[in-house]
Parts: sequence; structure tokens; C-alpha cells
Amino acid sequence: MTIRPGRTWAAAAVALVCASVALVQADAGRAASSVSFGVQDDAWLLYGPGTLDSRLDELERLGVDIVRFTIRWDRVAKSRPANPRNPRDAAYDWSSVDSVLNGLRRRGIAVVVTLYGTPSWANGGRAASWAPTSERSLANFAYAAANRYSWIAYWTVWNEPNQPAWLRPTSARVYVRKLLNPAYEQIHAAIPSARVGGGVTSARSGSGVSPVAWIRAMGAAGALLDAYAHHPYPNRPQSETPWGPACAGCSTISMAELERLQKEVRRSFGPTRLWLTEYGYQTNPPDAFLGVSPATQAEYVASAARRVYLAEHVDMLIFFLVRDDSADEGWQSGLYTSDGEEKPSYTAFRLPLTQASRDGTRTVVWGQIRPRSGSQPYRLRTSENGHWSWVGGTRWTDRRGFLTVTLRAPAGSLVQIWSPRDAASSLAVRIR
Repeated sequence: MTIRPGRTWAAAAVALVCASVALVQADAGRAASSVSFGVQDDAWLLYGPGTLDSRLDELERLGVDIVRFTIRWDRVAKSRPANPRNPRDAAYDWSSVDSVLNGLRRRGIAVVVTLYGTPSWANGGRAASWAPTSERSLANFAYAAANRYSWIAYWTVWNEPNQPAWLRPTSARVYVRKLLNPAYEQIHAAIPSARVGGGVTSARSGSGVSPVAWIRAMGAAGALLDAYAHHPYPNRPQSETPWGPACAGCSTISMAELERLQKEVRRSFGPTRLWLTEYGYQTNPPDAFLGVSPATQAEYVASAARRVYLAEHVDMLIFFLVRDDSADEGWQSGLYTSDGEEKPSYTAFRLPLTQASRDGTRTVVWGQIRPRSGSQPYRLRTSENGHWSWVGGTRWTDRRGFLTVTLRAPAGSLVQIWSPRDAASSLAVRIR
């Protein structure tokens, strides 16, 4: 359970109690994980409150490593270009894409681009979710986009193609033949060092195809990819944590079933890297049907980060969204409410902290200080019976900001980290 001291926001409001706990051992943790943590919220980046620079400032305060952003083919190329491989063709309008991607580049924030949306001229006048009629259409656009943004290292092709809402026909063979493989080849032609992710699958089948069946069908169709991308949303958000319970025998792949994703990808594609390009828990309020409490959402943000940190072959975890949708029927998994108020998950993203283990009074906590780069100073404090006490002096994270601390902390006590460079505390973790 995470508790934020000094806050009264919704379910996170708690009066913090205090007593000192003796430190047994602390260290900077295991060798630094290579995983990057990021966000996706195209609408907020493009049209959110304030200026684009102020929104990019917020990403820096959050300590975002990477941002997933969608380039909508159907919006950049509303009319058919005369030379579709030339990014300077008069039919292309890159203006909104340029502002966001170049802004992120100036801030040194990595980007994973998703190409999505077929223009009506390329699919017989149908909606953007319909595949193009020609295998060359997206290939040409991918080459143009990669030439324009040649500094971007990470690319994905389409969004949740195993769902009919995002791809029709909803066929892995169609996806591989008309979208993934042509785009993969042309992105690599423009940027030989690029890494291209395929799949980008939904965690569930819904009215489409299960991710397990989709992965196997992509393998059978000869998919080309450098990483497999997936969206491991919880299947049962009000009872499922990032660690479990997994659904035995299911063909879904949530975060609780991360080992299933690793097994299926390895079976179809060999030792392939994994990108978790969309993930989150909605909150109640406002979503009374699927949401969890704001405090629980914050706890799961930190817990999921540790799960991915420990996993093999996972390169990124992207949280969706930054700010809740204002419409009730929208998505409510943001770090802010739709009115711009910070949820506890805002702090849990910046300064994640979670219990790793406990053996009697011997407790291990794991965390990270995300803003900035390099080793970060921090202090540890604990409480047991009504009084906060510092434990030792200033300590330092590893070079990625990660920390692992072993201390004497009985069940029911609270543990918290303080980042002097941010003048901010993590949420307090109550030891179980």
C-alpha cells in the first residue's frame, strides 16, 4: 500500500505516523537495468493546456525516458502524394508531428514512433483502420517518415491490429504482408540502425484475435521485427495486480502473465526483445466500473516498474495516459485528473518505491529517482508509531537512478525516500 504524506487527495489521504527503524544494510542495488520508462498521450502533447514547451517541461519533471507518439498516415497524407517516398512532397503535412518530435529531440527524450491509419485514397475510400490495398503504400510512407525523422531509433507498425477497431481485415497475415514487413524493410532502408517493433497487440481478443493466436500466426506468416510490442493491460483490474493472479490456460497476456508473453515470443521469433508500449490502470473516481482507487493505481505504477525491471529482454514500459480524458466514456488512467490535479500516481511515476520482500523485520525496498540522469542522492526515512525518523545520511542511487535498500522494518511500518534535488518525497510504503 502506498500513502502520500501531506496530501488529502481522495483515497490517498492518511495521517502519517512515526518511529525510527534501524538500518541493517543499504546499497545501490543490482546492476542497472536497461529498461526505459515512458508515457503516451498524443492528445495531451498536441493540444493539452499551456504551451508545448510547458508540457515538455512536465515530462522532464516526471523523469520520462521515452515517449510513444503516433504518426497518423491518414492525417499527414490526406491527398495522394506524387512522390510518396519523398518527405518533401507537397501532399504531406508534417507540421503537427514536427512540433512534437522536434521538441522531444531538443529535450533529449527518446521517442518510439507508431505508424497508423490508412488514408482513404489508399484503401478504396474506407476508414483509417482498413489495410491499404497495395503492399507498397505504407512502405513508401514509412520510408518518407524515416527519412524525415532519421534520428528516431524506435518504430512500431500499427496499433492493436488484433482488434477490428484498429485493423480490418483483422488478420495476422494481412498485417504482416501489407503493413509490418513492407514498413520494416523501408524503415531499415532509410535508417539501417533503427529497431522496428511488430505486433503492438491488445492484451485480450475482445471481438478480434487473442494475442497468443496472433503471435503464432505472425510467426507462421514470416513476420520481420526487431522487437515484439504488446499492451499488457490487466484483464481484471479490480482484482489483478501487476504480479498476479495470472489466468491459467487463458490466451490473454496481461502484465500478470508476462512470462506467457516471453514464452510465446521466444517460440515464434527466437530470443526477441519485448516492448510494453501501452499500460495502465483506470481510477475510480471517475470510472466506477473498471477503475481502482487512486492509491491502488499509484501502488501498481511502482509495482509494475519493478516487475519490468526484473524481467528479461524488456526494453521499455510505456504508461498511458498523462492526463485523464474529460469525457466519461474516455480513458481514465492518467497521472493527472482531467482537471489537471495530480493523482498519487504522479509521484509514484517520478519516484517509484515498492516493497520487494520481508523476512521478519528484515525488509527490502526497491525504487528509482527518475528526473535527470546519472547517480542521484537520496535519504531514507521510516516510521512505526507516530514519528518520522531519518535513517542514516545521504545515499546514492546507481547510474540509472535505481536503489535497493535492506532495513529493519516490521509489518505495518512506513518507509519513504526523499530526493533533495527534487525537493520531493516518494509515496510512503506500508510494509506488509
